[in-house]
Amino acid sequence: MYTKKSFNLAVKKSIAVGVFAAIGMGAYVTSAAQTFTGPKVVIEAVTQVSPALPQYTLVDQPILRDGLKKKSDGRIEVKLFSWPERNVNGPEVLRLIKSGQVDIAATALTGVSGDVPILDAPDLVGMNFSLEQAHKIADAIVPFANKELAKLGIKLVATYPFSGQMLFCRKPIKTIADIKNLKVRTSGPSASDLVKGLGGQPVSLAFGEVYTALERGTVDCAITGSGSGNGVKWPEVTTHLYVQPLSWSVAGYFVNLNWWNKLDPAVRKMLEESFAEVEAAQWKMGQQATDDGVACNIGKEEGCKLHTLIKKNPMAEVTADSASIDAIKKVFVQEVLPNWVKRCGDKCGVTYNEVVAPINGIKYSK
Repeated sequence: MYTKKSFNLAVKKSIAVGVFAAIGMGAYVTSAAQTFTGPKVVIEAVTQVSPALPQYTLVDQPILRDGLKKKSDGRIEVKLFSWPERNVNGPEVLRLIKSGQVDIAATALTGVSGDVPILDAPDLVGMNFSLEQAHKIADAIVPFANKELAKLGIKLVATYPFSGQMLFCRKPIKTIADIKNLKVRTSGPSASDLVKGLGGQPVSLAFGEVYTALERGTVDCAITGSGSGNGVKWPEVTTHLYVQPLSWSVAGYFVNLNWWNKLDPAVRKMLEESFAEVEAAQWKMGQQATDDGVACNIGKEEGCKLHTLIKKNPMAEVTADSASIDAIKKVFVQEVLPNWVKRCGDKCGVTYNEVVAPINGIKYSK
């Protein structure tokens, strides 16, 4: 039972605790506010190949551009552009970053692997039948890629996939064996190795020229993402979609290393957190965009939310049988992997066996 004296003492203690708590909270708020004080940071970023891609509208814009501005109370401003808005193409990206003309840029890893061959490792065509495996391999390769990129003054800060890379064909196919003697547009040497190993004729064409080539019959098939092909209207000039992903067009966000290292630590920490958020969202988007692209292309309305539903002459869906999967794996082991090591160098073969083989179970041997 409280006496008057003990009650007064309790009240005094309660007030003291409240005062100290308020002081502590004030110190926390002041500290948090100080984290974002300082000069405004304006960042120029060039990311996706089209401003209409869901990777751009549903991830880059809300997280990189709008999210960073909001989280930093306006201190960080990201001027975000798509490639066409800055007249950029894939091979230029690393040079733009290296020269400091842009601070952040994104591109498919294979598109810049001429400068850093190890960047091909996460997405060799015919290696990753699942997005989950592609993600694990990409995560494992990043530290090794950054050792090479550092020599160019560049850092890879996040990876992500596009929709699964599939065969769009203007001629009927039932299995992967049916591409024998067909002319197939490929992007990158590992895709060419796979097509050649399967008996097809790889053809090199700029992406923007493929629609016309398919329309005229200059090529019989072409490989791109299920969603990407939908976006450039390939279903208008093709009839069959081989829905087993042959790769995932794994891409990355790159930064100028000197610029990155000179950033205010609080700003750099916030960027690291945002890129982690972007990376998680983009890998989730990869599977969504793949499934959605297939649904839209084959005219399946209930599964088509991100891309354009093909109502007139939807494509025929061709699934992979076990014999096709075995054939792809065989060509990967015998052609794609050893040819990549030849281009990349023996060191890449060693890195592959140390980092990738424990994940996919396929070891490289000379």
